[in-house]
Amino acid sequence: MKESILLSWSGGKDSSLALRQLTTDQRYHVKALITTVTEDFNRVSMHGVRRNLLHAQASSLGIPLEEVWIPKNASNEIYEERMMEVLGRYKEKGIKRVAFGDLFLRDIRAYREQKLAQVGMEGLFPLWGKDTHELANEFIEAGFLAVICCVDPRKLSGEFCGRDFDAEFLGSVPATVDPCGENGEFHTFVYAGPNFRRAIPITKGSVVLRDGFYFADLIPGTSG
Repeated sequence: MKESILLSWSGGKDSSLALRQLTTDQRYHVKALITTVTEDFNRVSMHGVRRNLLHAQASSLGIPLEEVWIPKNASNEIYEERMMEVLGRYKEKGIKRVAFGDLFLRDIRAYREQKLAQVGMEGLFPLWGKDTHELANEFIEAGFLAVICCVDPRKLSGEFCGRDFDAEFLGSVPATVDPCGENGEFHTFVYAGPNFRRAIPITKGSVVLRDGFYFADLIPGTSG
């Protein structure tokens, strides 16, 4: 019998690749996707993606969604308190592991493992240590489709926000930028690909600068 686990889901390419990896692993069954949502904006925290698009992803993937609600500008203490509350509920149901799409940031991994241990859970990192150039190309070659939904202008020009994550994008970003954005240079929203039963139609809206980051407003609708 497969072990039921949770997957930390941002809606971006790394969590999508992690899900693809996990679904080919006969040891695990992804019981639910867990995502942090900002109450005041009704959007995925940090990525700025509308909540209804998050729900469309979960529906297309056929996996239940667990939302962790936090207020805007939430302190780390509030984030941890609400996350621990949700994880504790799943631990009581017998779930012992949470998977993440982290690639190489050891301090982030250590932080996750430390917090999970506090509720008696462990972390899984199916993409850990893989070459990010190879992963970025694998994502595209596998047929995933994604758009850049958030850019940190301290690390990458805001003109990249709203662009498709494709070979042209990878060929045009500076060499200092990790091709998977692992250092926080950019974030993505995946709207089609392996594991998706159907593509999620989106329209690219305006790009805005808010709280020091560029966000592309992705609107449910007809792709184009």
